[in-house]
Amino acid sequence: MVEPDEFFRAPPPGREAYVLAQAISFDPQQWISRLPNDEWWPRRLADLPRVGRWPIVDRRSVFRMAEHTDTPEGRRDLLMAALVWGTGTRAREVARRARVFHANDPDRLDERIRSAKAEIDGGDPVAAYRVLNDRHARVKHLGPAFFSKYLYFATADRPAGERRPLIIDSNVALALNELSDQEWRANERWDSTKYASYLELAHAWAERWGTEPDVVERKLFDRGKQLKTSAPQTPWSACSRPGPSTAAAGRHTPGTPCPSFPLQP
Repeated sequence: MVEPDEFFRAPPPGREAYVLAQAISFDPQQWISRLPNDEWWPRRLADLPRVGRWPIVDRRSVFRMAEHTDTPEGRRDLLMAALVWGTGTRAREVARRARVFHANDPDRLDERIRSAKAEIDGGDPVAAYRVLNDRHARVKHLGPAFFSKYLYFATADRPAGERRPLIIDSNVALALNELSDQEWRANERWDSTKYASYLELAHAWAERWGTEPDVVERKLFDRGKQLKTSAPQTPWSACSRPGPSTAAAGRHTPGTPCPSFPLQP
């Protein structure tokens, strides 16, 4: 375990550049071609600046879209913008994210994200998380790593309560596992109790570090990426994946576990 005081020793980076300006490139055509209807593509995503080949969307731009969520179309636009910001340009990942708009009835999808946003507007991010993580009413193909982005941006950068909703994903979970006493796994579906613990830790660390909670979230994300990069990789040819073909080929090595991919979407 790494001591948080050691991890947060250096002065915090400025929120404007480190968080709000965090920009992701995206390919509009990859998304438009995978939507049920071309008109579903948010017009506000069509007017963003380009850097090189692709347009970019930053956190600030997605926050602005949360100012127009009083209609089903506005809420859908915000969800789509949050997915675009979290996905990048890889066609395979875009296809995975776009499934949410095909696998769910539009009215039911709006009911879920509208209910979650109502909890955000009421200042209860844990209740909002619970709405979208309810095992009996989950939105298909929308896991915590991406619906927490929707919750985060739904505040329009003006959180209503004492706790700002924050993004959680496998990178953040890896950093939390290193910094806290609680066990966090990258490939679990974190429940609302764990999400509440995360918010409590992040807000406490932000106060001690003299910054905002989403600066802590970005710092945790960066640390988690470092941990993934530095972790020793188990070759697929050497792991204990049962099956006669691997055994016959002499590649089955008992005792070496296979990587537990894919990580939580």
